[in-house]
Amino acid sequence: MEKTINNKSEDKKEDEEFKYRLRLAGFILDGNLDIVRALTGIKGIGYQTSLALVKSLRIKADRKLGTLSDNEINKIENAVQNLDKYLPRWMLNRQRDPYSGKDKHLIGADLEMSLREDISRLRRIKSYRGIRHALGLPVRGQRTRTSFRKGVTVGVTRKKK
Repeated sequence: MEKTINNKSEDKKEDEEFKYRLRLAGFILDGNLDIVRALTGIKGIGYQTSLALVKSLRIKADRKLGTLSDNEINKIENAVQNLDKYLPRWMLNRQRDPYSGKDKHLIGADLEMSLREDISRLRRIKSYRGIRHALGLPVRGQRTRTSFRKGVTVGVTRKKK
């Protein structure tokens, strides 16, 4: 068994190439996490979406995000921006968009803005769901007798003798 003297210099070289923080799609991601877990840091991408994306790009899912080359990072960034081309239709978060009619997968600020627009449209047309949103009540049919109590509490008053 031969020991190499270059071990420390090789470790240093690997350390220099390792990226501890990466910026992808406007989000700063941790390079120490494996690729699938790190991509869930992007708003609009969950674990299953991330796993499907990594498999479609043919990248090993257990690799650390910081060890990827610049070429691979660019490939992932391009795929994140165009998820509708890499994922099946049923996995997208904006199917049959009411404005364009296309299937999309929104991430980040686009997702938040789209949600805000949808709620304001519901409120504007005064649908049942829009009215519930406006009143700050649950929208999806939950019971309200005991839950969702917020605001000023009414105390018990003593009866005067």
